[in-house]
Amino acid sequence: MTSAPVTAGRRVWRVLWALAALAAFAGFMALGIWQIERRAWKLDLIERVENRVTAPAVAAPSPSQWAASDPADYEYRRVRLTGTFLHQHETLVQAATALGSGYWVLTPLRRAEGGLVLVNRGFVPPDRRERSTRRAGEPEGPVTLTGLLRLSEPGGAFLRDNAPDHNRWYSRDVAAIAEARGLTGVAPYFVDAEAPPSAEGGADQPVAGLTVIRFRNNHLVYALTWFILALMVAGGAGYAAREEFRSRRSGDPR
Repeated sequence: MTSAPVTAGRRVWRVLWALAALAAFAGFMALGIWQIERRAWKLDLIERVENRVTAPAVAAPSPSQWAASDPADYEYRRVRLTGTFLHQHETLVQAATALGSGYWVLTPLRRAEGGLVLVNRGFVPPDRRERSTRRAGEPEGPVTLTGLLRLSEPGGAFLRDNAPDHNRWYSRDVAAIAEARGLTGVAPYFVDAEAPPSAEGGADQPVAGLTVIRFRNNHLVYALTWFILALMVAGGAGYAAREEFRSRRSGDPR
């Protein structure tokens, strides 16, 4: 008396399971294709950055270009700046480098043509945190430098928010640093200064040229993972369909 309703109910569940398997298969395939597209984008990005960091330096975007251009179009491009450092407004940002933990020294540069640009002059260890320990190496008067243009890093670092009120900085957030230092007319980017020739360097100067250019590119692994999951779902669905077909041929009402 109850076999027909039970059989119908089981068939409904089988249909629902088949629909869920189809949705899972489509979802995994879509994620795999998305990772392939992301891989192509990442490879293009790596190629563009490699070309930029080895190209001759160009003039950094001027104030008249800030609103009209996208800073991302210049990211990691070698740029050239001329101006005067405002050392009294420097900001220390915590850093972890090949030389150990310490700080990046970000100093505003007043450009000859107008406007300010935050320049990452380089790394200093904790015992050189105080500006008084580095005064002898501070460039005075007009300087010309070359470096890599970088995009602002708003907010902070992983699990660490910048605390301007306490002068604790974990990322190079240009807008926040400018506001905290009372600076106006600041470029929406900063520049990582290149290491000067050894003859111009000195123990009193921050160590420049430590920019790490490395992009994680695990998209192929992720894509293969999603495709394998899609194949597993397809295999499971195929096995279930085969068993269903066999049970029907044998007259089993399951």
